[in-house]
Amino acid sequence: MSEPREVADTIELVAAGLYHWRIHNSSIGGHVSSSHALCAGEECVLIDPVRLADEALASLPRPTAVALTARCHQRAAWRYRRQFDIPVWLPEDATPADEEPDQRYGDGDILPGGLWAIRTPGPEWSHYSFLLDAVGDRPGVLFCSDLVGVMDDELRFIPSAYHEDPEATRASVEKLLELPFEILCLDHGAPLADDPKAALRRLLETPA
Repeated sequence: MSEPREVADTIELVAAGLYHWRIHNSSIGGHVSSSHALCAGEECVLIDPVRLADEALASLPRPTAVALTARCHQRAAWRYRRQFDIPVWLPEDATPADEEPDQRYGDGDILPGGLWAIRTPGPEWSHYSFLLDAVGDRPGVLFCSDLVGVMDDELRFIPSAYHEDPEATRASVEKLLELPFEILCLDHGAPLADDPKAALRRLLETPA
């Protein structure tokens, strides 16, 4: 199974209706695996969720869906599908997962919570990021899957050894800079809310 054994104890508010939690995942050498919940109205979408302690999970509205950016981020998706009787969304061209998803999506589709699916290849072809438009007090949010992460307190590319096509990874990051967002949420590291586009541009200036 793809679910890590670690459980996150606490949850952090990032912006209105946007929450973050993370673990040090022994399945990937103790590196950070991050997850998010997007809660608005009657919806609460778990994005690439690692397991969250029951008390912390109870502080959120009841989850209504799980959205996975890639097969490799199944994590606790199937646990939460059973626990809350909610659908799991997986890319339409992903290789077989531990369980069959309830819904499939492709490039340009709109997922629960108003998440816009954007193909961002590099790690593999079937890898997506999600864009959430600004609404009310909440700025635009980009959920970036495995292109970059925070390591040693710095934003870096995920090591090329883990990517099918490192050049495509850089191209995907360049593509993301064209999108309207002020908060960058990562699958590996804490969210960036202090001019994340400038951080991405600096990263692209580093040699490949």
